[in-house]
Amino acid sequence: MRRLSLLLATPLLLAGCFAGGGDEAAAAPGDARLRVALTFPPTRGMSPHGDDAVRLSQLGVIEGLTRLDENGAARPALATEWRRTDDRTWLFTLREARFHDGTAVTAAAVSDALRRANAATPRLRVLTGLTLTATAAGPDTVAVSTDIADPLLPQRMSSPALGVLAPSAYTGGQPNPVRTATGPFVLTEVRGAQGVTAERFDGYWGEAARAAGLDVEFVSDGTTRANALRTGAVDVVDTIPIAQTAVLDRAALHEVPTTRTVNLLLNTAKGTFADPAARAAARAAVRPRPIVDGVYESRADAAQGLFGPALPWAARQRVTPERRAPGTVTGRPVVLATYTNRPELPEIATVVQRQLEDAGFAVRQEVREYSRLEADALAGTFDAVILSRSTALDTGDPVSYLASDFTCEGSYNIAQLCDPAVDRVVAEAGATGDSARRQAAIMRAEAAVLATDAAVPLLHERVVQGVAPGVTGVLPDARERTLVGAGTHRR
Repeated sequence: MRRLSLLLATPLLLAGCFAGGGDEAAAAPGDARLRVALTFPPTRGMSPHGDDAVRLSQLGVIEGLTRLDENGAARPALATEWRRTDDRTWLFTLREARFHDGTAVTAAAVSDALRRANAATPRLRVLTGLTLTATAAGPDTVAVSTDIADPLLPQRMSSPALGVLAPSAYTGGQPNPVRTATGPFVLTEVRGAQGVTAERFDGYWGEAARAAGLDVEFVSDGTTRANALRTGAVDVVDTIPIAQTAVLDRAALHEVPTTRTVNLLLNTAKGTFADPAARAAARAAVRPRPIVDGVYESRADAAQGLFGPALPWAARQRVTPERRAPGTVTGRPVVLATYTNRPELPEIATVVQRQLEDAGFAVRQEVREYSRLEADALAGTFDAVILSRSTALDTGDPVSYLASDFTCEGSYNIAQLCDPAVDRVVAEAGATGDSARRQAAIMRAEAAVLATDAAVPLLHERVVQGVAPGVTGVLPDARERTLVGAGTHRR
């Protein structure tokens, strides 16, 4: 990031940071390499067994058995069809495809990849609350079973964390996606937290990629990303800070409503907010509207709950939570943490700090880059964390998010919440297969979480992507799983 920031003064040099291995002067129209800037660097060396899987999915590198359409329904990917044989088992029929290392996608290889995902440490969010087994039921048929009934297993199989890699990916300590996935782009190099390189995969089962390859830099500083787009140094930017939109050509900004909500998460296990009355006081003190109008310049929606406009059924079925009365908090200390990768969040922290101090709390901020914040946040080091989080994780269904973030065994439970009532209603929602009944159960679970004041919803984000003139085929996605695909290219 520092290197790119220094080079901003010289646009020509900055463009060189994204130069790939191909000769663009000789490339045919539509075949030029794409230069991409992503916000978040890898946290686990681009292993799919974690959040890095999303980066692999955004770059068209990794695929699962299914994908999600815009309505959250499962559609074919590596599997062409599937059927349920009993309440715990589904059969998936595989298409004819090849891994990036040239080997065939077989039922044995897919089953092995899924078994390894089930055994991953820490446990994958998409598998929170269940155990998965996979076996080859034939050369091109995989039987996937769970220890409890799972009506959303086809949607679950769309998770980037369950992306299928070749057997050669599993020879080291963690899965290696370099030349082992199946997407339209083959990952060829990972340069630590700096960037990655990918090339067009000519053996792809679907439409061949239009771009010859991808040269990707991880740029956590939002101003640097915006300036790189403005100076022509990049073709695609995953997120543009709201504060930078005014200095960019409006035609280069693609605004996409997302399932992402910004919450103030309060540590329910220790410190000031272990007291429910103190949490209630914080909830009463925080007002989202100044954040939406000021920090986001009205490019967001004030939160009414955990789930926003990207899930239109949520507003129709919202259940009013039973709230506790605020307590007296004069002088009680609060360490409020957030991260810099999303530049709006430190600004939000400043507004929230002022609102909490007006209510009587004594607030100190802790602001870091996300990779340096995550471990402490998960360990409950802070009293409060401001977090931007997708509410339709993994399965595209909110139950995964609720289970991961707000149950006793949740793998991303920054609020340290462990409430039997919450666990019960989340489990009930997860066990409900009928769509309408499931939505109603999800909203009861939302009300149970909000009743604890472990989370104070602030706003629902709209992601602003940056796309250079002449670039077409960028993939908008409310779930932020896709960005560059086979049809993305520079004319």
